[in-house]
Amino acid sequence: MTEQQLRGVLMKKGEPVDRALKRLKTKLDTEGILEEMRRRRAFESPTQRKIRKQRTAPKRNKVRWRYVSPAQEAKAEEASTQA
Repeated sequence: MTEQQLRGVLMKKGEPVDRALKRLKTKLDTEGILEEMRRRRAFESPTQRKIRKQRTAPKRNKVRWRYVSPAQEAKAEEASTQA
C-alpha cells in the first residue's frame, strides 16, 4: 500500500481543541498550503502570476543559497571570473 502524506496533528491528552487547531494552522502555513488554497480560489491572469513570482523570488533564492558548500562557492567564484 502506498504511503500518503497526511497533514494533521495528533491531539495530546488533555489538550484544548483550539490549541491543536493553532498547531495545525501553523503547520499548514509553513508548508504554504493555505497560501496556495487562497491563490487557487480565483483565476490568476498571466500578468498577475508573473508579478507574484517576481515578488516571491528573493525568498526562494535566500532559502536556496542559505547553505553553500565550499565546492559550490568555488564553482560560483570561477564562473563569475570567467564571465
